[in-house]
Amino acid sequence: MTNVAASERPRKIVHVDMDAFYASVEQRDNPELRGLPVAVGSPAARGVVAAASYEARRFGVHSAMPSVTAQRKCPGLIFVKPRFDVYKAVSLQIRAIFAEYTPMIEPLSLDEAYLDVTENLKGMEIATEIADEIRAKIKATTGLTASAGISYNKFLAKMASGENKPNGQFVITPKNGPAFVERLPVKKFHGVGPATAEKMHRLGIETGADLRRMTLEFLVEHFGKSGPYFHGIARGLDNRQVRPDRVRKSVGAEDTFSKDIHAYEPAREGLQPLIEKVWDYCEANEIGGKTVTLKVKYADFSQITRSKTVTAPLPSVGDLEDLVDLLLVALFPSPKGIRLLGVSLSSLERRRPETQPQLRLAL
Repeated sequence: MTNVAASERPRKIVHVDMDAFYASVEQRDNPELRGLPVAVGSPAARGVVAAASYEARRFGVHSAMPSVTAQRKCPGLIFVKPRFDVYKAVSLQIRAIFAEYTPMIEPLSLDEAYLDVTENLKGMEIATEIADEIRAKIKATTGLTASAGISYNKFLAKMASGENKPNGQFVITPKNGPAFVERLPVKKFHGVGPATAEKMHRLGIETGADLRRMTLEFLVEHFGKSGPYFHGIARGLDNRQVRPDRVRKSVGAEDTFSKDIHAYEPAREGLQPLIEKVWDYCEANEIGGKTVTLKVKYADFSQITRSKTVTAPLPSVGDLEDLVDLLLVALFPSPKGIRLLGVSLSSLERRRPETQPQLRLAL
């Protein structure tokens, strides 16, 4: 009998996701908030919920929801101002725990990361035991709970981490991976946003089983470069590697709106969760960027971009907001409705903690 080459053995990927991270930190640090519906964010008219406690989620409040909508759903909702410096400090504590087990760590944001534990520093054979130990150490060190997904690729590990939230874990093995995907609604797939899900629905694709029936050619025709990815995950396949210490050329987020936008205020409101998502990624990966780009797609599908470059990496989320505001306000009054907005940060580089230039007055 010949041994299976290491590269051919199923990988062991763990996706760790903190439970209601920002809100849980606030409840940890302020006992008066425990057991109450808490939203991290601003209650202002254009405010957006950055995170919601599980008590708030029972009312239907969730991240990226406009604050006015959240207050309507949960009249007793308590808003807490975000403290990104605290969240980053806790995130670094969590990252240090990950590093005890593997150097193969790919952060997605301050509160979640992929870990490849196929070969690990503890010499542990069972990935579920590694995930269990990591979650216990996070609890002991930070007082916070985490959930984990364990599988043989990144897509399924990400999907698994949401199955037993909060404070749980779930395993998807190579044997049951394809069946798990078949029953999953495509709108829940990681990498399928609301606009893509709606397009899939129009094409008769509601579940993973429907997606699997589509040929690669069909998916490439309708979804372009994402076609091969969708073709693979419909079969429980995902060959993407866990990539530690990778500096991307740019990081961005965009959203297609259910109704066209015609005024500045709703446009700015729609951009806030995108700004926070971009900044969250930069904080988690300790990178900064000097070029901000605003992407606008109009109702007639014409598209423009507007960019602004500064001399040093932006030091705070407030500076990113200022630049986005500068680019956005120049577009109004708008000659036509806006159906999509996006924001990206490029000219990325590793942060140097000793140099934190103050740019806000220079803008």
